[in-house]
Amino acid sequence: MTRLRYVVHRLRAPGGCPWDQEQTHETLIPHVLEEAYEVVDAIRSGDSAQICDELGDLLLQPVLHAEIAAGAGTFDLDAVATGLTEKLIRRHPHVFGDASASDSAAVLTQWDAIKRQEKGTQKEGLLHGVGGGLPALMRAQKLQKKAARVGFDWPDTAPVFEKIREEAAELEAALASGKAIEIEEELGDLLFSVVNLARKIGVESEAALAATNEKFVRRFHAVEQAITREGKKLEEATLQEMDAAWEAAKTVRQ
Repeated sequence: MTRLRYVVHRLRAPGGCPWDQEQTHETLIPHVLEEAYEVVDAIRSGDSAQICDELGDLLLQPVLHAEIAAGAGTFDLDAVATGLTEKLIRRHPHVFGDASASDSAAVLTQWDAIKRQEKGTQKEGLLHGVGGGLPALMRAQKLQKKAARVGFDWPDTAPVFEKIREEAAELEAALASGKAIEIEEELGDLLFSVVNLARKIGVESEAALAATNEKFVRRFHAVEQAITREGKKLEEATLQEMDAAWEAAKTVRQ
């Protein structure tokens, strides 16, 4: 870590790297997101070497942000590490104090209560500030988890399926009306209900959709290859030909 901090400091110092010297907290936002998602991809691959490599890329981000802040005199990496360490101790009183937590659910409830007390948001409401920077699917699931911890939840999956059917019917009605605002609202309600189902069955909606995206890419690539083998360009193939190639691709475990 000491060597890493030196290297990053050297990159930002006079005579260092022009790109690194130009970066700000704001310009690095897309890089933080990109590196986090690349870590996720590496974990899904199961390749330990790739996971290690991508974690290194992600680690660069807080080190670089801390170097930028140190240059501005606001904070440094030691302050980040100290703050995190103290926060972990405060929010784990069942480990470092006299509190008790018998399971993960109790730990999370306790964590939320301590967090709200620390931030002084008790009067702002349970969902105040939850996941504001997250992708919509992830934020929806996090909001639902928070509400569920205080008992605002379906007892099982049956009413969730019923709610999905209800929202689908309302979307159909909105489509028939042709009112764009209503269509968008009802589609959002349907998506929110599907995320709720994912939560109830223990699936992360963002991860599930990401996996389906990748499956679609693989299968569509197989369709392209099949059409090419027939001596055609993709845009020259009929929908029936592409459907047939798609069905064939589905039979191959990918």
